[in-house]
Amino acid sequence: MTDLGTRAAPPGTPSLRRAAPALLGYAAVRGLGLLALALWSAARDKSAYTLLTARWDALWYTRVAELGYGYEVRLPNGDVHSNLAFFPLLPWLERLLAAATPLSYADAGFVVALLASVAAAWGIFAVTDHVHGRRAGVCAVLLWAVLPVGVVQSMAYSESLFTALAAWSLYAVVTGRWVTAGTLALLAGLTRPVGLAVVAAVWAAAIASFVRDRSPARPDGAPAEERAPGARRALGMLLAPLGAAGYVLWVGHHTGKGPLGYLDVQAGWRNGFDGGQAFARFVADKFTSFPSALAGVGLIVGVGLVVWLYVVCVRQRQPLPLLVYAGVVTALALCASSYFGSKPRLLMPAFPLLLPLALASARLRAPRSALVLGTVAVVSALYGAFWLNGSGPP
Repeated sequence: MTDLGTRAAPPGTPSLRRAAPALLGYAAVRGLGLLALALWSAARDKSAYTLLTARWDALWYTRVAELGYGYEVRLPNGDVHSNLAFFPLLPWLERLLAAATPLSYADAGFVVALLASVAAAWGIFAVTDHVHGRRAGVCAVLLWAVLPVGVVQSMAYSESLFTALAAWSLYAVVTGRWVTAGTLALLAGLTRPVGLAVVAAVWAAAIASFVRDRSPARPDGAPAEERAPGARRALGMLLAPLGAAGYVLWVGHHTGKGPLGYLDVQAGWRNGFDGGQAFARFVADKFTSFPSALAGVGLIVGVGLVVWLYVVCVRQRQPLPLLVYAGVVTALALCASSYFGSKPRLLMPAFPLLLPLALASARLRAPRSALVLGTVAVVSALYGAFWLNGSGPP
């Protein structure tokens, strides 16, 4: 008998009907999270909607949408926080939606995030369904929904929009739609700096496909992405980096600091890539006292879990673009030199890491799988409400 948890779907975009169980489950989990946030915030005399739309990064995006680029804050210590650090696709969409409707920029950001989160869930289902089958696809979506930082998926942040573009770009790659993959990678590169991960996935898969094309042992039944005309693959590769490269070069020109001017903007936020040294020191500092040592142990366990999941993904022979994408997202998240409390959020787009857990969940009996995921959903909803009502930015 074929295992429903591992049977791959035939090529073709999954219909809404096929994806419906995953999307309905996703909506239920996110609805539970928003309800918990509303109740928790009301108990603390705070506005849940304000927390979702008008705090932290959401404020920066709405300011870009309303005023354009050029706004900056100079801190007492000399740091300069410039809104050039925030990539433009989300504020563009906020401005477009606000211009076409009575919505404010903040309202528009919330609507974009909600729609993008559903598109992301559908894309995650599409990728997992293609690789492992429908049941695993449903479980992957639910696991993404119940992440401890899943509440960010409903915030006027760019994570949901980026994950949607990344997931559908990866789906286009594994199904041989190279121009679509490159176009979506371009848009992902206009959304977040980690758009480089999508570009890397497209390029790695395309190069591997070109190499296989030249191999005399190439099988007649090669996957769709290996049979695509070379011109389409080349065009997909050409399109993929244009978004990220275009914005970074524009920032360099705008600031007068040349092609690497964006790095100076990030340095003003004390953010950069140091190979994980600052994060390692941050974890080590936790062991200076007993209460904080528990947090340090938790951080080490969390990083170990992420690394272990990636190793399992490699052992399970996930498609190359998924491995490259998840690897780059993980490396950029863990090796960034600042905003350590945001690392779980930065890891959220790395959904291929959830596929081993999705497979394991899909192999459980339906009642047991529902019980496990339901319990985790409740815990996630409560944690998200607590976390977002905390003092620091997510």
